[in-house]
Amino acid sequence: MTHADHTPGKVTKTDEQWRAELTPDRYAILRQAATERPFTGAYTYNKETGLYRCGACRAPLFTSDTKYDSGSGWPSFYQPTDTDAVELVEDTSHGTTRTEVRCARCGSHLGHVFDDGPAPTGQRYCMNSLALDLDTTP
Repeated sequence: MTHADHTPGKVTKTDEQWRAELTPDRYAILRQAATERPFTGAYTYNKETGLYRCGACRAPLFTSDTKYDSGSGWPSFYQPTDTDAVELVEDTSHGTTRTEVRCARCGSHLGHVFDDGPAPTGQRYCMNSLALDLDTTP
């Protein structure tokens, strides 16, 4: 994918607009960096083929080809659609340093990335199911 395929322009909305568009659970995750309980998300065990999009702005983020079962309780991917799909931000919110993953297009919180994933990248993009929408149309 090219950069234009998933970031045709930044999406900027007010907090009030996001609250009106997202369910309360999605708002808590995407806009307030909450985390769904492990093993509860719709995509944790999903094996359907498709494109995982941002649950807020629909930007393409991950493909089912890069999804794997990490055993962590959240959908995991070893790489995004390309390096411009997500932005990585240092997160020290829970007394440790982690790397938060946000949608590059709208800034929504998706999850975290860890350096314990499979080849070829060695990365585990550990995402919240509620932060994603699976597009199964070709």
